[in-house]
Amino acid sequence: MEKTRVIKILKILENLYGHLGCALNFTTPFELLVATMLSAQTTDVTVNKATEVLFKKYNKPQDFANISQSELEEYIRTCGFYKNKAKNIIAASKMIIEIYNGEVPDSLEELTKLPGVGRKTANVVLSNAFGKDAIAVDTHVFRVSNRIGLAKSEDVLETEEHLMKNIPKEMWSSAHHLLIWHGRNICTARNPKCMDCPINELCDFYNKNYQLSIKGEN
Repeated sequence: MEKTRVIKILKILENLYGHLGCALNFTTPFELLVATMLSAQTTDVTVNKATEVLFKKYNKPQDFANISQSELEEYIRTCGFYKNKAKNIIAASKMIIEIYNGEVPDSLEELTKLPGVGRKTANVVLSNAFGKDAIAVDTHVFRVSNRIGLAKSEDVLETEEHLMKNIPKEMWSSAHHLLIWHGRNICTARNPKCMDCPINELCDFYNKNYQLSIKGEN
């Protein structure tokens, strides 16, 4: 996809949604790491409700390294897959203390060594906690980017690679947030609101499924 079209799409979305930040509530890189690990296959709203209580008592690697898994599970039960998430958060906390002197690492390579931390979680932390250029491909970003044509792949990693190639590096982080919000508001998983979409004329999905049918009716 040509860069001018990419930039035009992102500028339109920026005008629509404004300058967006992370929807997860956090005050430190470690809090964001925990919140992002909890956010897998659940909503940010659900995570924020859980961490609002959790972080008042536990908000440092040392806290989670010493908590029992059963106690942590009670705090995060609403977040889904809470047993596995609790196990990984505790293990990651211990590793941060033992290997990284209690500080969350600020590189993709080191972050993805932590238990339960994949590329998506790592990129969220890099972008929002450390201000680094990164694109985290969650379900919204994956769906929306491939519909629009910013990426063309059925694979998450390849989608990330396409986005990194097609989007200017300085726009990676903002593009991540814009695509998420567009996926929540207009480009929904079921029944996307294509006729109301401000970028529909620049979208591969719209031009394939709507423009052709309109032309066929004429």
